[in-house]
Amino acid sequence: MSEYKQPVSVLVLIHTPGLDVLLLERAGGNGLWQSVTGSREDDENLAVTALREVAEETGIQASPDALVDWRLSNRFVILPRWRGRYAPGVTHNTEHVFSLCVPEPATVQLAAEEHTAALWLPWQVAAAKVFSWTNRDAIRLLPHRLNGVPQPPLSGA
Repeated sequence: MSEYKQPVSVLVLIHTPGLDVLLLERAGGNGLWQSVTGSREDDENLAVTALREVAEETGIQASPDALVDWRLSNRFVILPRWRGRYAPGVTHNTEHVFSLCVPEPATVQLAAEEHTAALWLPWQVAAAKVFSWTNRDAIRLLPHRLNGVPQPPLSGA
């Protein structure tokens, strides 16, 4: 395994059938809320990355067939505060979106080095609370992906 993170990651929206979305507050983030995220390790399949990150960050053990690959990716600039985790010269990351439906909001087991709090919020509130545009746009797409309703226009930045 490299000393640097790969600039390839996953975003996993964990939600209930009623569209309450799990958000995690980043450790040291001063109110930076997000869904489960994480970088691919070695040459692992992205679905494996998503399931690993869900387990590491929440303690939820999900089966592969419960995970939905949206076949959607976003490329974005890595914020300077996190750029040192990547090889010199790496400035962008490509994030792949997945979702995982759980029966109801549950207490999660946080990875203390990564997150300090967890909240289950209605999707509209969750979308307004996250700091990342990719996370916000994915949450805004959630009811449309699940219910076949036309998608709203997205910001893309």
